[in-house]
Amino acid sequence: MPAWTWLVPALSFGLLLVAAAVGVGTLLAALCGVGLIGAVIAAVHHAEVIAHRVGEPFGTLVLAVAVTVIEASLILAMMIAGGDQMAELPRDTIYAAVMIICTGVVGLCILVGGVAHREQDFRAEGAAAGLAALMVMSALTLVLPAFTTTTAGGTYSTMQLEFVAVASLALWAIYVFIQTVRHRDYFIPAASATDPEAHAERPTVRGAWASFGWLCVSLVTVVGLAKMLSPTIEHGVAMAGAPRAVVGIAIAMLVLLPETWAAVRAARANRLQTSMNLAIGSALASIGLTIPVVVIAAVALGLRLVLGLEAKDLVLLALTFIVSAVTLASGRTHVMQGAVHLVIFAAFLFLAIVP
Repeated sequence: MPAWTWLVPALSFGLLLVAAAVGVGTLLAALCGVGLIGAVIAAVHHAEVIAHRVGEPFGTLVLAVAVTVIEASLILAMMIAGGDQMAELPRDTIYAAVMIICTGVVGLCILVGGVAHREQDFRAEGAAAGLAALMVMSALTLVLPAFTTTTAGGTYSTMQLEFVAVASLALWAIYVFIQTVRHRDYFIPAASATDPEAHAERPTVRGAWASFGWLCVSLVTVVGLAKMLSPTIEHGVAMAGAPRAVVGIAIAMLVLLPETWAAVRAARANRLQTSMNLAIGSALASIGLTIPVVVIAAVALGLRLVLGLEAKDLVLLALTFIVSAVTLASGRTHVMQGAVHLVIFAAFLFLAIVP
């Protein structure tokens, strides 16, 4: 194991402990930003080591689930600390994650892959199944609360929350089952001659476990530093006069950096299937794991939970899924499709700042 792969996350974790102890000043904020980027690079390296050892699609599943579990823990901690003031945080975070992944990450991967290789292939069967599940999850958690009549203000009743939590978790579990057992071949990328890691010697079991440990340290550090930097980001957003929802977007982008980096690297190496596995799997895990945790906390602690999106966001979400269905239908991509997704991503960011 190269020295930097454990030294960088160790130093970044040390910065996190210092920031937690003394607070984040201007200089420390800059150092934390550098440490966050280093932790992201280290996390991607260790995730790729694990992926090479266990094979696809288990490797991408490890990174997606690890990031989502820590993200859900972060949301839960902020909800408990903030009470009703954080009632919209889960909605904003999940919506931002879905939009960032389905437009930003997917668009960037397709564009980078198209520039490097003209056209790329992936298994449409697996991607279509994941997108269908994501559309249903998003409708249940983000769309229907804006139209149900049992409670007002974009909220669900307790019984409705419990149903949505069970349905989301069930869909995610079924997707993981077909991804890893029943239809695993739908998610396995073909070896690429342009990818030097595809034919490299498999890591040892001991090396894979070591990478798993450092992956956990790196991901905890990424999320922790993102939380430490969030007040600085919030202050900057307030100074710019932008809506508070922009803070959630910025934090979501920081948390999703490891997956984004890994997905773009895979697309550049002509392994778009791996990129799609990461992107769709991360979006599904973001809802399928986060919503049950949030619902349990809201019901047990009596916290108010606002899930329904506003009209502008509903339109953007619908547009994203329509374009994604067109993109994933053929199993082949080129730069135009990537450009379309990135334009929607730009519109999402712009309208979040200028609603």
